[in-house]
Amino acid sequence: MARIFITGSSDGLGLRSARVLSKRGHDVYLHARNSQRAQDARAALPEAKDVFIADLTSMEETKSLAAKLNQTGPWDAIVHNAGVMTGVSHLKGKEGVPALFAVNTLAPYIISSLVDPPPKHYVFVSSGMHHGGDPSLRNIQQCTYSDSKYHNVLLAFWFARRLANKGVLSNALNPGWVPTKMGGSGAPDDIDAAVNTYVMLAEGSGAAEGKTGGFWYQNRQRSSKGPGRETNYESSADDEGRQNQLIEALAKISGVKPPE
Repeated sequence: MARIFITGSSDGLGLRSARVLSKRGHDVYLHARNSQRAQDARAALPEAKDVFIADLTSMEETKSLAAKLNQTGPWDAIVHNAGVMTGVSHLKGKEGVPALFAVNTLAPYIISSLVDPPPKHYVFVSSGMHHGGDPSLRNIQQCTYSDSKYHNVLLAFWFARRLANKGVLSNALNPGWVPTKMGGSGAPDDIDAAVNTYVMLAEGSGAAEGKTGGFWYQNRQRSSKGPGRETNYESSADDEGRQNQLIEALAKISGVKPPE
C-alpha cells in the first residue's frame, strides 16, 4: 500500500486516476483549489484519505501546501496533475504572478523542491502540445499552455537527475488528447490508457518499474525520435543546460532553492 498525493484531483484525469489507485488499495490524498471543489472531491471519492486545499496561483498557498505534505508524509508518490489551459491569460495570483505559469510551471517546482524527504516517485503531467513550447525559455512568466507543458518535461528530467542519489524516480507523462472537460467530448485518445499510465508511474509498477527520466504515453516510455506528436517528445528537453536554466529562473521567481 502506497501513500499518493495528486494535485488538481477534484475532477478529470486526476480524480479518475485517484479512484483507480484507491481501488488498488493505496492511501490517496486529493487536492482542490477551494473549499467547494474540496467538498465535490470528497463526494466523488469518499475513500480518499483527505483533500488538501490550496490555490496554486498563489506561491504562498503552494508553499503552505508543501508544508502540509511534509507534516503528512513521507510519500510514495506525488503526481503533478493540476493545470489550467484556457480563459486565464488575464488572471494573476495573489503575488501578481500570471495564473497559468503559477499553476502549470511554478507550483510543481515549488512542491518538488520543498517536500522533504522526497517521494519515491514524481510524475509531471505534460502534453503533446509541449511540442509548441518555446525552448528559449524567454519571458517564462508570460508562458502559453504549450510552453508550460514543455517546462513540465524539463522539470521531470531535471528532478530525475538531481534526486537520483536519493532513489527518486521522476518521469513526464503525456495523457494524450482524451475526452475530459479540458480535452472535450470529441477527443480521440484512449482515456483508460491515460489513467493506466498515471497509475503505473505513481506505483512504479509494470513497464515503469525502476524507470526514471522518461517520457510516457499510453503505457509505454517514448523517445524523442518516435513518430507522431503524441508519441515522442522534443529532443531539446534533453539539454541539461536548458533544464538548469529553467530551474535557476524558477528559484529566482519563487525564492525557493532547489533540492541539493
